[in-house]
Amino acid sequence: MRVGEIEVAGHARYTFRLRVSAAARAGLAAEWGRCRWVWNECVARSQKAYREGEACGGARLDRMLTQARAVTPWLAAGSCVPQQQTVRDFAASRTKALKDIRDRLPPKRRAGMPRRKKKREAQPTLNYTRRGFRLTGGRLHLAGGIVLRVVWSRELPAEPSSVRVYRDALGAWYCSFVVPAIVEPLPATGAVIGIDWGVKETATTTSDAHDLAHARHGHKARQKLSRYDRMMARREPKKGRPASKGYREAKKWRAQTYAKIARQRHDAARKWAKKVVRDHDVIAVEDFRPKFLARTTMAHKAADAAIGATKQALVEMGRKHARDVRLVDPAHTTMDCARCGARTKHALPLSERTYTCTTCGAVSPRDKNSARVMLVRAGLDPAGVEGTRPPGAPLREAA
Repeated sequence: MRVGEIEVAGHARYTFRLRVSAAARAGLAAEWGRCRWVWNECVARSQKAYREGEACGGARLDRMLTQARAVTPWLAAGSCVPQQQTVRDFAASRTKALKDIRDRLPPKRRAGMPRRKKKREAQPTLNYTRRGFRLTGGRLHLAGGIVLRVVWSRELPAEPSSVRVYRDALGAWYCSFVVPAIVEPLPATGAVIGIDWGVKETATTTSDAHDLAHARHGHKARQKLSRYDRMMARREPKKGRPASKGYREAKKWRAQTYAKIARQRHDAARKWAKKVVRDHDVIAVEDFRPKFLARTTMAHKAADAAIGATKQALVEMGRKHARDVRLVDPAHTTMDCARCGARTKHALPLSERTYTCTTCGAVSPRDKNSARVMLVRAGLDPAGVEGTRPPGAPLREAA
């Protein structure tokens, strides 16, 4: 899609830290209290309509909100924008859950029905459309007279259409703007690359210069996390007793450490993805879903590798810079030969790190062979699977 002379591909979120004053914090808490009441009222109306066999669509809930604001001064004192967005979010969640039930999806894949939000458990989340906020002088002005100072770590590429203001589990406030995702094409390089995901190395590619080593961010912080776990175990309150200050502090430090690890993984993934996208026109990526690794002995190491987050960062970066990212079926990629296409009769054990083809005699590191298989399956290998040059043959494989 093009807007004027700018090519737009969907929408993107830009998240920034907020500096919240005491007055703004009180205003946000009041708005969240009203929105939480609206959500819980929607849940109650929906459950009642479901028991009585009646419909409870978004129009009915909108009328409920209008009537409630007319007779409840406390509710009418707040802005109607976040309250209306709360009704729309509830209607969307309920529609998704009912659709999954009608499609008879298994319970593990089914979206649950919306539940009540408890005051001491749910984190504040407020959504504002364009008529409910404005940016003036670098500050975020919300409907209701709430002014927030934004920590601008980067510039917004376009005018935002909506904003979400929320607080995380550590008590920090953030704002997330929705803006058009503007495509920023990079110069053509004429190079292609195949990527295979692993545990010993997070990403093994056909180019040695673009391999992504296992950063082991979680392993490096294990000693600190173990210390916080011991502190929490020693200070764990008895059942029915409030937690001590030391227990709450240890829990907060533990959560901060995990948040830092997540930021490190995200930062490393984006930097590596930008390097790969900048140097290659076409990228063949293993469409790997590492969920099954949670049931293996490599669960901790696989989670620390953050394969899923790295793959997502690569796909998003390729979409942003108009690169051709092709997801390849991962089935039998470790059993196929990248040179002749022959397949071994038995799956190779993980301890065997060298691939030897019994048909053509090719010998190569196991992960490097799998990375070249990605190229072959995506139709990017210069010789092709059957010895013919595929479309786009001028592309060369990166050295």
